[in-house]
Amino acid sequence: MNTNPMSQSRTIQTHLILPPDTNHHETIFGGRVLAFIDEIAAISSMKHAQGAVVTASIDSVDFLSSAKVGDVLELEAVVSNAGRSSMEVYVRVTSTNLITGEEKLTTESYVTMVAVDDNGKPVPVPGIHPETEAEKRLYETGPARRAHRKQRLEMKY
Repeated sequence: MNTNPMSQSRTIQTHLILPPDTNHHETIFGGRVLAFIDEIAAISSMKHAQGAVVTASIDSVDFLSSAKVGDVLELEAVVSNAGRSSMEVYVRVTSTNLITGEEKLTTESYVTMVAVDDNGKPVPVPGIHPETEAEKRLYETGPARRAHRKQRLEMKY
């Protein structure tokens, strides 16, 4: 099967944080950030799969700093690894205060998406190949994250 460059799936979204997006501390709700992450992961993986996808899991979410009303969130997503029908998507979220220019990393996440047909059955996706050093680091650490996901799913509660 052919492979696609990781850059083909790269997707960027920008959102202005407004009062309805925030809690009583005037910082963005974590759930709002999760919705943005899920949406951009879907778009990025659809670009790679050239078809419909579903969210299989949000594997990790690290909220590293908060963003406030008036800040701008920028989300960047890229398919960082691909299996037979599944794709791991790395999402990086930064916030910028447009008045002061301060920019900070707010969230990092890995999401697993699965390509599906019209009946919701998994379908094959192309492989990927990295082009930049940053992409190579993401790609090369993918098998360890995949093993961790598999181990987590096999745990009995």
